[in-house]
Amino acid sequence: MNTNQLHEEIRETNLSYMMLAQQMIRDDKASAIFRLGVSEELADLIVGLSPAQMLKMAGSNMLLCCFRFDERLLLNMVTDYNKDRMMSQAHATILMAGQPAETLAL
Repeated sequence: MNTNQLHEEIRETNLSYMMLAQQMIRDDKASAIFRLGVSEELADLIVGLSPAQMLKMAGSNMLLCCFRFDERLLLNMVTDYNKDRMMSQAHATILMAGQPAETLAL
């Protein structure tokens, strides 16, 4: 994959992510804040973005979304299919809820 193709894939991913985030926030703000791992202030900023602003942000050469599995324990809980899957996901959700929401400077 060349640099132009990679940049186009990042742009498409960013735009999809931003559109999904806006819709999630509009539908259920509290749930979206938890699922996206953002602060209420950032959620308000995201939902208030115009289409032109979203396109500009999507055009960045950096991914706007990130993995929140910084700890091996969380990753193992989510991906461990040998044990009770519902219990593993519940434990991972509890651990993730205790982590501070990340904020971005827009």
